[in-house]
Amino acid sequence: MTNESRYEIILYWSDEDQAVIAEVPELPGCAADGESYEEALTNMQGVMAEWIETARDLGREVPKPKGRLMFA
Repeated sequence: MTNESRYEIILYWSDEDQAVIAEVPELPGCAADGESYEEALTNMQGVMAEWIETARDLGREVPKPKGRLMFA
């Protein structure tokens, strides 16, 4: 399992966007959307990889995944 797949991802429905939103709290601004939870999660895989690659290209620190951050 790569580090990219170890970040907590929050999925929720957005009435404003009329889409399911996926966010990674540990990666500021890292978000994706989709028509379903599955599509949003699939889209997030590519967005996370791009976020991490861009951060590395710019010499910025990539946070280590902390796992579960929030509790229901």
